[in-house]
Amino acid sequence: MERVYLQFVTTCREKKMLRLKYLLLIVCALILAGCGQNVKHTLNVPQAAGPNAPGSGKRIVVLPFADYTYADSMAAAFRRNLEISEELTNNLTSHGFGMPISEDVFFYLVDENVVRIGDYEKNSNVSLTNELAGDWSNVMKDTIRHYLRQQQITQRNQVAEAPGTHALTPNEITKMGRQFQADYVLRGRILEYRTRQDNTWEPWRRGLFPVISGGAAQMLYGFAGSESYDTLNQTMAAGMIGLGVGNLSDWPIDGEGIDGGIAENEIAWAGIGGLLGRQASKSGRVDQAVVHLRIWVQDATSGQVVWTNSAAVRVAPQSIFSDGQYDDLFNTAVKKSVSSLVDNFVTYGL
Repeated sequence: MERVYLQFVTTCREKKMLRLKYLLLIVCALILAGCGQNVKHTLNVPQAAGPNAPGSGKRIVVLPFADYTYADSMAAAFRRNLEISEELTNNLTSHGFGMPISEDVFFYLVDENVVRIGDYEKNSNVSLTNELAGDWSNVMKDTIRHYLRQQQITQRNQVAEAPGTHALTPNEITKMGRQFQADYVLRGRILEYRTRQDNTWEPWRRGLFPVISGGAAQMLYGFAGSESYDTLNQTMAAGMIGLGVGNLSDWPIDGEGIDGGIAENEIAWAGIGGLLGRQASKSGRVDQAVVHLRIWVQDATSGQVVWTNSAAVRVAPQSIFSDGQYDDLFNTAVKKSVSSLVDNFVTYGL
């Protein structure tokens, strides 16, 4: 009997060692498979324009857009202008238009004193904006926002000195057309380029608990004046929901019930609801990228406006599992707005 027992123990140990061996082999295989680099390569190849393309044989000059969004920094303004210029280049060349290099156009405008080269370091809003992301109290953040608003008012009063507000006469347009041998000059302005909260109540986009607590709080209290009041409202609303759940159900918190009867059970459920509501008040944000552009196209020989239109696009994640990073949202919004404007110009402006 003892021999059989020892043989059984030995067999069990051998099986455990064999399983451990397989486990180690699997771990080693995963480690080896995870070596190296994950490369995502994106090559933007626009559709080749045929000989019968609408813009075939025509040449267009794209000027830097006037930015009326009051960007946080000169670098941010330059970056958004660059993204729009790149999308315009892709869409116009796909329709057969010829274009000069954007840097050549920019330095021509500098030589003609149409635009000025600004210093990134002169913008004083960057440090204050960065402080808003710090671990400050709500009172301190309100003070920082107050100073930011004061600086933005000062910038608005000085907007006449901004490069984007420089007017171009018909003579300057025709001179530019001769310089680049162009048929058209494209100008535009950036009216909106910002993030906002998408006012949606779809649970697959905001999450289940934020929709329940936030919807109940908004029905009971309306809109809150600050973040702290919004948190308090959602906590109280969710606590009332938990109180109702405890009142309608005799399901106790633990398996044996709570001493004292149904009142303690309701209090416990109200506490759980309030805790969930407080946590949900910090969640459920659906960021939305807003891009609003206006474009004019002028005849390069006369300076007359031959077409103009505007497009406003809002892009938000489709669900809580979507990629909600700002750069992807804004890239999609810029692509959609620019492509719709160029298609409209090709259809009705030529």
